[in-house]
Amino acid sequence: MLKGKLKLPRPLPSPDQLGSLIAGGSESEEFEFGEELEPIHPAALRLHRESDDADEAIDNDDDGGGGGNGMDHKTRQRPRKDTINPVSVLKSTSEEEKRSDLEHELSQREINLEKLQRIASTGSPDGGGLRAIAWKLLLGYLPSSQDLWEKELKENRQKYSNLKEELLLNPSEHIWREGKELSSANQHKEGDSDGLLRRHEISQEDHPLSLGKASLWSQYFKYTETIEQINRDLQRTHPDIPFFSGESSFSLKNREAMKNILLLFAKLNPVICYVQGMNEVLAPIYYVFTIDTHKQNAVSAEADSFFCFVRVLGDSVDHFCQQLDNSSSGILSTLSRLSDLLKVNDEQLWHHLEFTTKVKPQFYAFRWITLLLTQEFKFESILRIWDTLLSNPFGVQDMLLRVCCAMLLCVKSNLLGGDFVANLKLLQHYPEDINLEYLLQVAQDISPDTSSYCLSL
Repeated sequence: MLKGKLKLPRPLPSPDQLGSLIAGGSESEEFEFGEELEPIHPAALRLHRESDDADEAIDNDDDGGGGGNGMDHKTRQRPRKDTINPVSVLKSTSEEEKRSDLEHELSQREINLEKLQRIASTGSPDGGGLRAIAWKLLLGYLPSSQDLWEKELKENRQKYSNLKEELLLNPSEHIWREGKELSSANQHKEGDSDGLLRRHEISQEDHPLSLGKASLWSQYFKYTETIEQINRDLQRTHPDIPFFSGESSFSLKNREAMKNILLLFAKLNPVICYVQGMNEVLAPIYYVFTIDTHKQNAVSAEADSFFCFVRVLGDSVDHFCQQLDNSSSGILSTLSRLSDLLKVNDEQLWHHLEFTTKVKPQFYAFRWITLLLTQEFKFESILRIWDTLLSNPFGVQDMLLRVCCAMLLCVKSNLLGGDFVANLKLLQHYPEDINLEYLLQVAQDISPDTSSYCLSL
């Protein structure tokens, strides 16, 4: 049985420290995580991506007609200059360069973390599992030495298997297994010479109606409400994306895996337990790890997601604890830091929001910060933002505040011209047509020590 509790400490424990809290279970035992998850092609997600076809199209029509692609002419007509979008060409080149740089760095036996942070902060290309590997490295789940990856992954996945067996298994399964083991042992000791069948005795604490604190059933039913809340929230997680929503076997399997992660976190951290919104923080991690093109990594996405989810919450978990709202690590203190950051970088905008229109950060940034911007942008943009958040050498929270400040700076003209109602509506429904790369560049240029930054709008 699990003797101790796996808390969410500060700083976060290493995988070895986490394993020391788990009693029982052989490291060499095999565990089946279920059938393999097939990689998902991005097109299957219906993520409202804009097509680049128009940018790359070449108009070869002329007055004399001809084939649709111009190949029927003896001499192919030279495309007009105004049909080529230089931004699209630059974007394509940039994506290829980023993929090449990231692939090269991840192929090294010893990963240079600082170099990886610089590359990943500009965005990880889709496909090939590059983002999944990069995130695991940036979060410290994988060591910098590739020689240790297989060993670390095997140990951590076994630890997760042990945790699930101890804390998520239905008590009847525990009782059945214990009875089977006991019966097998008694057969070897006593034999079957008398021909009598012996009934397995059920103790008072093993009974489903037992109210004892040590009862497995009592502990199991204690989290009934938590399970119901998690299930409700998972039903609302990105309802427009088939990966998370719907009644297909694939989406049901994904929600079941996410439920296991959130429930396990709740049981290991009873003071915090589960708080609405944690499902939103988990979603990008589980999605990225599940679509990894490396089959074994995709199969083990649940285990890997659990440990990385714990790491992401490591420096912000106090934001989910209401008792700590007024502490130095609580959400109110973080909102105050955002206000200070805005004041240093644009005092005019800060004064207009704080005093003229009285739009306090509590009214709009609470959700930004606690949910790591997972409800402010489209899912594809969330992944891009997280590339930058996880790549910050000063930590996720530091870059998160800078991105939040940049969000305000990028709509400065609208905010200065708005009143309380208009500004609150704007910030609670942030514009979807914002130039995301520009916004992230503004955030990068805001120094972490809140030194001055001038943005001309």
